[in-house]
Amino acid sequence: MTEPIIEIEDLTRCFTVRRREPGRRLRRRDTLTAVDRMSFTVERGAAIGYIGANGAGKSTTIKMLTGILVPTSGRVRTCGLEPVRQRRELAGRIGVVFGQRSQLWWDLPLRESFSILAAIHRLDPEAARKRTYELIEQLEMSDTLDTPVRQLSLGQRMRAEVAAALLHSPELVILDEPTIGLDVLSKQRLREFLRAERAERGTTLLLTTHDMGDIERLCERVLVVDHGRLVYNGTLPGLAGTVGARRVLVVDLAEPTPDLHDLPEAHLLASEAGGMRQRLAFDAEITTAAQLLAAVSERAEVRDLSIEEPGIEDVVRRIYESAR
Repeated sequence: MTEPIIEIEDLTRCFTVRRREPGRRLRRRDTLTAVDRMSFTVERGAAIGYIGANGAGKSTTIKMLTGILVPTSGRVRTCGLEPVRQRRELAGRIGVVFGQRSQLWWDLPLRESFSILAAIHRLDPEAARKRTYELIEQLEMSDTLDTPVRQLSLGQRMRAEVAAALLHSPELVILDEPTIGLDVLSKQRLREFLRAERAERGTTLLLTTHDMGDIERLCERVLVVDHGRLVYNGTLPGLAGTVGARRVLVVDLAEPTPDLHDLPEAHLLASEAGGMRQRLAFDAEITTAAQLLAAVSERAEVRDLSIEEPGIEDVVRRIYESAR
């Protein structure tokens, strides 16, 4: 059986913070638990979304996965290694992109950053040249290679950051807000590249983001963390089902129709254009879109239809509320 690329068991990280008491000069020491007895595994080649509100413990977890922080207690292995003790070896097997931090040299042309990183990872010159050319072509960076990093637009710099993280062909890529601030087209291109990279090389992706579009388009499994605790671990459809979030059937009818209030296992959300368009919410665990459509068709002629999936932001909010 193949060893998981990430193994976390009862992982905990606490911080000591000093707070000044009102009206007193002395400060008291409080313990803040950023990650609280967290356990999960990630199989090789998977694409995992790791989501939660600001301060939920996502970044702290990543820092322990990469050996930046020492756990207070519990066990963590990344790529089969102990992140702190074997940090140097681990650095050659993972790639990390932090949306708010750069691994590029600010005042140097972009091509020089790639050359320096290739040397740091001790890549064979020919292999480094070939891989750099491949990334430049796929991420459309050829016209920015001689531009100092500080002069790149945000979208150009983020594509360069992803290329830098993937230059040494890591087994695991951790992406922390990789599309932050990008326009729609830049996001689409980056997502397409990451899907292709994973399909071709079997790269494992761990993605933390507030952009639910990234999760929907890149990930097949989701971990939701709240106040340092894992509150959901499963598929995207299962995420909605966990809190009873409903799908919506939108039907365009051939003629004005009385509101469809009394359909079985459905709830009328809205009726528009004199009843010619009606929006019906239903629980996919109880009935199917086909069954609901058949019930509508008995009452009126359907000209067109569409199905709206539950918004992930709303689902995550419900997860938080149920966990408290």
